Amino acid sequence: MPVVARFREDIAAAKLRDPAARSGVEIALLYSGLHAIWAYRLWHALWLRRWRFPARAGAQLTRWLTGIEIHPGATIGRRFFIDHGMGVVIGETAEIGDDVMLYHGVTLGGRQREGGKRHPTVEDGVTVGAGAKVLGPIRIGAGTAIGANAVVTKDTEPDSVMIGVPAVPRKHPADVDQRFFADPEYEI
Repeated sequence: MPVVARFREDIAAAKLRDPAARSGVEIALLYSGLHAIWAYRLWHALWLRRWRFPARAGAQLTRWLTGIEIHPGATIGRRFFIDHGMGVVIGETAEIGDDVMLYHGVTLGGRQREGGKRHPTVEDGVTVGAGAKVLGPIRIGAGTAIGANAVVTKDTEPDSVMIGVPAVPRKHPADVDQRFFADPEYEI
């Protein structure tokens, strides 16, 4: 996908998910989550070309400027949005699908020191609430909503709602369409 088209897609995703967004220009100029994602793409391209030190140095500069730490080795899909962003940490082996939204203070982190896959895999359409911690080489099923400050250390089924410490699934109300939970307007 051409760079300009990708930028427009990112701006549209932010506008869809943030009711406070007024215009594309405002989003492009003022949204630190978007700036961190755009910078990540550059550092990730360097990482894939094995320019590891410049990629890590660039990621640290982005962290300093935005308050968002995304390791250049992470894999991130399309239309990813970080709302507010301060304090977000995404580890090296994290994999994030399309249409994922994170709020401020979210950690997609590891739990062990051994090499290999150490960070979570977050499938398409997941929303992670403010301050939540998703730890270890686990899989978060598509369409899952993780509540604010939850600590998730085990795989989740698709379309789950996870709350608490440690996080446990909350039952879906029988009369509510499950797609409602992945809707950007759903508040956790």
